[in-house]
Amino acid sequence: MQLKIMPKKKRLSAGRVPLILFLCQMISALDVPLDLVQPPTITQQSPKDYIVDPRENIVIQCEAQGKPPPSFSWTRNGTHFDIDKDPLVTMKAGSGTLIMNIMSEGKAETYEGVYQCTARNERGAAVSNNIVVRPSRSPLWTKEKLEPITLRSGQSLVLPCRPPIGLPPAIIFWMDNSFQRLPQSERVSQGLNGDLYFSNVLPEDSREDYICYARFNHTQTIQQKQPISVKVILVDELNDTIAANLSDTEVYGAKSSRERPPTFLTPQGNASNKEELRGNVLSLECIAEGLPTPVIYWIKEDGTLPINRTFYRNFQKTLQITQVSEADSGKYQCIAKNALGVIHHTISVTVKAAPYWIMAPQNLVLSPGEDGALICRANGNPKPRISWLSNGVPIEIAPDDPSRKINGDTIIFSSVQERSSAVYQCNASNEYGYLLGNAFVNVLAEPPRILTSENTLYQVIANRPALLDCAFFGSPLPTIEWFKGTKGSALREDTYVLHENGTLEIPVAQKDSTGTYTCVARNKLGMAKNEVHLEIKDPTRIIKQPEYAVVQRGSTVSFECKVKHDHTLIPTVIWLKDNGELPSDGRFTVDKDQLVVADVSDNDGGTYTCLANTTLDNVSASAVLSVVAPTPTPAPIYDVPNPPFDLELTDQLDKSVQLSWTPGDDNNSPITKFIIEYEDAMHEAGLWHHQTEVPGTQTTAQLKLSPYVNYSFRVMAENSLGRSLPSEASEQYLTKAAEPDKNPVTVEGLGSEPDNLVITWQPLNGFESNGPGLQYKVSWRQKDGDDEWTSVVVANVSKYIVSGTPTFVPYLIKVQALNDVGFAPEPAVVMGHSGEDLPMVAPGNVHVTVVNSTLAEVHWDPVPLKSVRGHLQGYRIYYWTDQNSSKRNRRHIEKKILTFQGSKTHGMLPGLEPFSHYTLNVRVVNGKGEGPASPDRVFHTPEGVPSAPSSLKIVNPTLDSLTLEWDPPSHPNGILTEYTLKYQPINLTHELGPLVDLKIPANKTRWTLKNLNFSTRYKFYFYAQTSAGSGSQITEEAVTTVDEAMASRQVDIATQGWFIGLMCAVALLILILLIVCFIRRNKGGKYPVKEKEDAHPDPEIQPMKEDDGTFGEYSDAEDHKPLKKGSRTPSDRTVKKEDSDDSLVDYGEGVNGQFNEDGSFIGQYSGKKEKEPAEGNESSEAPSPVNAMNSFV
Repeated sequence: MQLKIMPKKKRLSAGRVPLILFLCQMISALDVPLDLVQPPTITQQSPKDYIVDPRENIVIQCEAQGKPPPSFSWTRNGTHFDIDKDPLVTMKAGSGTLIMNIMSEGKAETYEGVYQCTARNERGAAVSNNIVVRPSRSPLWTKEKLEPITLRSGQSLVLPCRPPIGLPPAIIFWMDNSFQRLPQSERVSQGLNGDLYFSNVLPEDSREDYICYARFNHTQTIQQKQPISVKVILVDELNDTIAANLSDTEVYGAKSSRERPPTFLTPQGNASNKEELRGNVLSLECIAEGLPTPVIYWIKEDGTLPINRTFYRNFQKTLQITQVSEADSGKYQCIAKNALGVIHHTISVTVKAAPYWIMAPQNLVLSPGEDGALICRANGNPKPRISWLSNGVPIEIAPDDPSRKINGDTIIFSSVQERSSAVYQCNASNEYGYLLGNAFVNVLAEPPRILTSENTLYQVIANRPALLDCAFFGSPLPTIEWFKGTKGSALREDTYVLHENGTLEIPVAQKDSTGTYTCVARNKLGMAKNEVHLEIKDPTRIIKQPEYAVVQRGSTVSFECKVKHDHTLIPTVIWLKDNGELPSDGRFTVDKDQLVVADVSDNDGGTYTCLANTTLDNVSASAVLSVVAPTPTPAPIYDVPNPPFDLELTDQLDKSVQLSWTPGDDNNSPITKFIIEYEDAMHEAGLWHHQTEVPGTQTTAQLKLSPYVNYSFRVMAENSLGRSLPSEASEQYLTKAAEPDKNPVTVEGLGSEPDNLVITWQPLNGFESNGPGLQYKVSWRQKDGDDEWTSVVVANVSKYIVSGTPTFVPYLIKVQALNDVGFAPEPAVVMGHSGEDLPMVAPGNVHVTVVNSTLAEVHWDPVPLKSVRGHLQGYRIYYWTDQNSSKRNRRHIEKKILTFQGSKTHGMLPGLEPFSHYTLNVRVVNGKGEGPASPDRVFHTPEGVPSAPSSLKIVNPTLDSLTLEWDPPSHPNGILTEYTLKYQPINLTHELGPLVDLKIPANKTRWTLKNLNFSTRYKFYFYAQTSAGSGSQITEEAVTTVDEAMASRQVDIATQGWFIGLMCAVALLILILLIVCFIRRNKGGKYPVKEKEDAHPDPEIQPMKEDDGTFGEYSDAEDHKPLKKGSRTPSDRTVKKEDSDDSLVDYGEGVNGQFNEDGSFIGQYSGKKEKEPAEGNESSEAPSPVNAMNSFV
């Protein structure tokens, strides 16, 4: 079936046909679930032009998916590449990725060539692009003798760079001997070819260190050209010096130094041509000389320059157009102009194009007997040629398929069968490149399936669009319908929009859009459906916004921000100042609905924004704060000091200098100290560091300096009010270079592979280098051998890899710094190890002791330490239950892991399932990974007590009977022997009646109790039993039905007149007695009973002692009356303790638990269950109104 969907939005006629997507053919790609049979698909591959680092292993990627999983093969330079014949080449397990291990012994040049990967299974073969592998190159500059250049002020000059040709091309820049970039401007600039152009020279251009550098990023190396010396002489000086220097100095150029109109240094002539490929960056350059310096302008003769893609670089001398296309072809004109004239140069640009896709071939899924087509359309300049391959073979010589017909860029399929499945390759090529697209034809017959998760909850803000997903698959392609509610009709398109991928869109969601939506997919092989849920939330609003405020400096201001939001969403309110965070200042206080700023200063002025966020939306409101000066008062100004000034450097020595300065005004608060900071313009320009501090009475300081640092200093003053602004920087002072005085720290030696040693260290920073040419001398030797130290000097890096080492051998290592001046002191020696390898031997003599139904103890013999081949990290136990696989029908058995650190030889397995069959094995673990597994050991756990029944319901209540229904325990933990049912009545005072105990066969799930009292509440306790004992109980309460005749009599008596009169008389009598008691109490003085109660307290109401082990009775806080005997405490004052219940306490380290050093289990197994019912009185919930009425009679 070829998949095609109706347009995304299509209004149906007035007939209101249900909203259904009729999916016949889909041009876009269809993703086949990975559990279905399908041809291979290339998912990852190396780039076509693959430049590799010759110092590292070569990795050529080729990853693919398919079912069955594909196998891989390679060609090199068009012929089969047999990787088994090259010991340095391996293929990554489970993929086609090649690894050339040249770091051990090979050379990258050996593996230059064109590689292509093929992924193949029974349904077809997919091929990768042709991957051209080339090692990067960073050649040295050729030796050349550069004569000094002398020329007159005002002349033009071109300093050639001519860098060596590398792969990829180098990045060019000009610097001096101090590694400072040479300043560039409209007058002096670097061209695209790397040359340095001077439109006219000035005396300050004289220097002896114009150096061109070439940086090769791929190999992280920089090559340097010999310095070029340039001397610019004024016209008056030239006559005196030319005669003396003519014999050994070249006078550059012959042009007059007088003002002159522009001429082009590059490109030459009035016109030139430029060709660029589509999609690249078009760079056009015009550099002119002249005096005064010319200005460059650009125009396009036959059109306008694209606004959003045009950029000017290098002081307008370079025009760049990004993402260039054929429409950018034409004539571009650069104009050079100064006060003496104007010149033009026309560049004719032609944009060619390597092939690019108009419609790349897409995977095609068809059901048997369906028709379809693969389309491959590409464009380019010149027009590309289209060719087809089938399973990597040109289609002209591929096996014939009667269902296939080729028509140029289209392959048409008719009445396909399963044998029509294959992978087709479309190749579009011209002289500038090629495109290769893989697309499979997969013939399947599959009923619909919905890929979106079940019961997904979507939350949307009201009046916004809601998108409900229904990703699907099936062959033939299913039709999709959406329904709302459990019995709703199909949704119609006049309100909803159905997208081609099955997504339902509600353009404007309202409150009544809330509900459950069902997506139904159907084809001739079946039907599938899925429910999702939509909730519509109220939008977040700011009902009280902050307002514009004008306050005086030093006062307090507040901004209000009250937010209204959906009650189910939790908003967070954030305040911003000028779209940034509030200052971290105690003056800013944020309460629930307002922001308060105390002691307002001038810096507090600005825009304050209240931003309210929820998980679904956000809203903001802003207000401006203006700060004005308070009414001036004649008071002294107290402030931080003014900055020091007039900084001067004297007594300049190699490692010290004296700094002096003049203090600024102290603003009525004496200066307590001066803080001196320095900047290293050579290594960390713009970053100031603390140097020292001196008392406030001192205006000079002797400063200690480090070698090879370009120092600048600044001074700040401090008083009781704070610190001043920094002074202006002093003049720069460059100290002489010296050998390093320290070595790298954090030196380590660890192997990343079994046959190498990776030595790493923390390199010195530029300040610590003490001179140019910082390098490191790396030395190593085996700790237990007699070998001499092996040393190598490396560039300023932080790692060196020693290859070809034996596995896991201790090494002595040291790393010493050096520069062009000399070596640092002798470094400290540290110990490291070469790389680990996987352990070779499995633990032996593994045996298991079952402790109880949820706990087992495992013992094993340790492996020999030599076989560990690394740092012993411990032992790891894998264990699993065989029954889980059959119960859950899982594809893979779920294994649990416990890790025991160190050399332990036994451990506990907690949390086992009772009455289960288990299998385990043990492996030793080192830093590389796990060793082989020991032989599997099988053990069985005994029966345990069951869990509580899954449910208990009371149904069909009558006057004298109740029917109980239940579901068996979800975890029987053995074979159920019987059920126990206990029940007792609850009277009107919450007291429990006698307890009845019944035994019920294990095969029953329903039981009817007869001969019960009518209109009575009963409490039931129900639990299951195995041979190991009773399980947890489940409780429930129910009431038998009411005797309607007796209920009616109660109502009749309560409404009789004599009954009402009797009740009134009783109430009046009680009132008279209360009045008499009150009068007698006032006449007789203190009531004596209270004193007696205080002197002789009732022992029955004493509080329970903390350590007597019994339960005390509850008492009223006012009258201290004890409760009736029918309290919630059982009459025998005991709680039945249940059998031990093993908890999943973690025993192993790293995965599931902990052990003591001897392997014993830390923790205690315990559990609690609901109390057993007491065979006495126990209160329960309040009785029903009917019971209360019956008790009144």
